[in-house]
Amino acid sequence: MIEVPSAAIMADVIAEEVDFLSIGTNDLIQYMVAVDRTNVRVAHLYKRLPPSILRIVKNVVEAGHSKGIWVGMCGEMAADPLASLILLGLDLDSLSVSPATLPEIKKIIRSVNYTDARQIAEKALQMKTSEQIEIYIRNVMSTRYKMKVN
Repeated sequence: MIEVPSAAIMADVIAEEVDFLSIGTNDLIQYMVAVDRTNVRVAHLYKRLPPSILRIVKNVVEAGHSKGIWVGMCGEMAADPLASLILLGLDLDSLSVSPATLPEIKKIIRSVNYTDARQIAEKALQMKTSEQIEIYIRNVMSTRYKMKVN
């Protein structure tokens, strides 16, 4: 499990020793951005799509794939409809989501081809803020795919 920044940074080394990598986004995001989303004093600082997390996910996926191993994701980001196009474009092999969110995630993933998802992810990776990424993804989903996402 890649759940702490040190493991994410060392994913290439870890990938040499394991059969797969699974990115646990709940803890990874909390530790990367130093915001506990369950703490009422700081929860307002928690952002949905932090650019730093997207970059670290890309790095972990590339590290795993360079060693020929599967890379999946679990946690709230995997089940976030706004993140799904980006995660597909980042070449994750699997998203572990709750049964309640599965139909929406499947619909989104089935609506886009992989080449488009890669281009969407690359553009999102160039953005500097969570807000820019969220506006961009909402725009893409509503204009290209006629979908509205919460």
